Amino acid sequence: MNLDAEFASPWRYARGMSPDRDADDERAPEVRELLARIAQAGRPPLWTLSVPAARAFHRVASGVLDVAPAAMHEVLDLDCPVRDGTRLKVRRYRARALDAHAAEPALLYLHGGGFVLGDLDSHDVLCRRLARDGGCSVFALDYRLAPEHRFPTAVDDAWDALCWLHENAVWLGVDPMRIAVGGDSAGGTLAAVCALRARDAGVGLALQLLFYPGTAGWAQTVSAARYAHGFVLERAHLDWFFGHYLSAPEDAHDWRFAPLRAPRLDGVAPGWVGLAGCDPLRDEGRLYAQRLSEAGVAVQCREWPGMIHDFIRMGRALPQAGAALDAASAALRAAWTTGD
Repeated sequence: MNLDAEFASPWRYARGMSPDRDADDERAPEVRELLARIAQAGRPPLWTLSVPAARAFHRVASGVLDVAPAAMHEVLDLDCPVRDGTRLKVRRYRARALDAHAAEPALLYLHGGGFVLGDLDSHDVLCRRLARDGGCSVFALDYRLAPEHRFPTAVDDAWDALCWLHENAVWLGVDPMRIAVGGDSAGGTLAAVCALRARDAGVGLALQLLFYPGTAGWAQTVSAARYAHGFVLERAHLDWFFGHYLSAPEDAHDWRFAPLRAPRLDGVAPGWVGLAGCDPLRDEGRLYAQRLSEAGVAVQCREWPGMIHDFIRMGRALPQAGAALDAASAALRAAWTTGD
């Protein structure tokens, strides 16, 4: 596939959009208000900060706009080994008690944060919600971050954790025939790559759940240009994230960084793709869903107009976050019953 040629045809990603329409007018009223409040706060741009300072700010800011955490029957920190002998923390969420020897479906969740930010705590509320409403245990992975651990460490950590979950399903109280992988943003990239690796390894997955995944790196799409500034995730963020994450320039063309560059997408797990209407990553998410469909993969692509990147963690300010999580949870519940 000639990815550059695909992105040179912007009409494919801008159906129904007037080219002279003001991008600011597309924002939902709640988003306009939120962005105004963020601008008034006068915080320095993230890409001007050191990595430790950016992580400190991200930890403080992560819970400000999120809703209250859902009650769980159990939240337990485990660990799993990866290929270099390191043991990574895995947090298991269970919303209900299980009978002895019972097994339930499971979702391996990979958090967003540009491969540089984020941790188990930043996505705790989200994972609780999916465990409560998705009818499954959620296993959240604390994969290693850049620049301390550059590409492809996060990719390998995610895959090793998925293999661990599959191989130890009985011990973990998980049905090995009903395992899904999911993530948001950079975590969505990792989840998509895990689904491709699972296909190649003969590991069956029930679903790949992708919230606004990065699938093309520095894509030259309509949305990447239209929402490059002033919509929370900016082009300068991507440059900062990818500059810390990639080990060498040629890594930008590796399908494990940009899964749209994978030689083939057929045979992967069914997909659910949730997108934000005013997100630089919107069009590459649309294109990934389209490619999956063209490859014969069952896929549902849902888009929330007027929303911005990371909106699913802004439920206190954006009620659409709850609607998106309801839709994702419904997709999980449906995946568990497919084939029964």
